[in-house]
Amino acid sequence: MPAYHSSLNEFDCRQVGNVSILPIKTRFRGPAPVADPDQADIIDETLDLFRANSLFRNFEIKGPADRSLIILILFVSDCLSKIGAARTVPTSLEASKMLNTLAVDNFPTPGDANFPLNAHYAPPASRVDADFLRTYLTQVRQELAARLVERLYADGTNKPSKWWMAFQKRRFMNRSL
Repeated sequence: MPAYHSSLNEFDCRQVGNVSILPIKTRFRGPAPVADPDQADIIDETLDLFRANSLFRNFEIKGPADRSLIILILFVSDCLSKIGAARTVPTSLEASKMLNTLAVDNFPTPGDANFPLNAHYAPPASRVDADFLRTYLTQVRQELAARLVERLYADGTNKPSKWWMAFQKRRFMNRSL
């Protein structure tokens, strides 16, 4: 059974290296283009496909949006691990603060020496492109963390969903950021 791929692979957009700079619906400032509020963006797609794709060890990259999807799935995995590693079960507010801090922390980007998937990603062409990619990924990670908290705590019990937390130890492609 093949993994699920991004439906945005045919979407015409700017690329930095070979990562798509896709439009997102966001409430955070940054360089990302603004998406149509009625259509699903890459963040919605990541959250919808995370649990299914995290079961796969292999993932065939079919386009530049798949590269963005991989980075975001790995980030969701890190977010769940961070929430699961907390001493006490965090409330939604505590989880939101924790994940927002994780989103803006220094992280490796494609082209950096410590990025785990450099074999599959082209480095940015210039320093300006590398900085643009870092700010874009920071904005996307912040928005993804906010939407993940909404899904984790959707039942109103102020505890994370066990159906999401069951995936905290799963490693997509046996990697982590």
